[in-house]
Amino acid sequence: MPRRTLPVLVLIGLLQLLAGGAFADSPFRNWGATVIAGDWKGPGGGPTEAFDNARRDISAELVRLGFESGKILQYSVRPERYGKERLAKSDIRAIFEGMNQLMAQNPEGCLVYLTTHGTPQGAVVDQSILPPGILAAILDRTCGARPTVAVISACFSGVFVPDLGAANRMVLTAARPDRTSFGCGESNRYPFFDECFLQSTSSAQDFAALANQVRTCVAAREIREGVRPPSEPQVFIGPQIRPLLPLYAFPARSPP
Repeated sequence: MPRRTLPVLVLIGLLQLLAGGAFADSPFRNWGATVIAGDWKGPGGGPTEAFDNARRDISAELVRLGFESGKILQYSVRPERYGKERLAKSDIRAIFEGMNQLMAQNPEGCLVYLTTHGTPQGAVVDQSILPPGILAAILDRTCGARPTVAVISACFSGVFVPDLGAANRMVLTAARPDRTSFGCGESNRYPFFDECFLQSTSSAQDFAALANQVRTCVAAREIREGVRPPSEPQVFIGPQIRPLLPLYAFPARSPP
């Protein structure tokens, strides 16, 4: 082996060791996460990639924040379209069963992110409506008493807050219970809320700060686009999880 290659190999080994050590110190290393794209159609009925783009890129961003990729379940209405990603089909029972298995092995925390269309009765999951009470029951059975972060990106998603709100949970929704959210059309890369979520993780310190930044970002985007009435994302933070959130700090984004 040429002598000049040894320092390069040593450097690669040190970087891998440091990366492994940093990951081992992540506060999310024993968390389980579930990220769901609940639909694939835009408001006009045509196809949109917005929900699956958000599902894919939010899952990747969770890995950057310190979640283990093997502990992130991803669901899509059209999993066969994204064959290399090894997705499961978006189905309420399948989501419950997957979360039940995942959370049995991850005792420290739980995150659920759903991006889809919404109605005043709940969120679209393929051909079904997922009502707030059913999602609350799923979280009760799977996440249990663990610190839990639930993010619902959908029109009228504020309807989830009363049922999901619990002492150990933080709930962030894309809209008030009586308002639509925006950006799920055929030409959108992401829904506005999901795009703001992705943009805000790099500067937020934790989930509480992230919620505030997402709300500010969404308001500014809606003003810029001239859409109204404003969606007004909702935030609920339970008294048990509130003092814990600073302990689940996000890593600083490395400079390019």
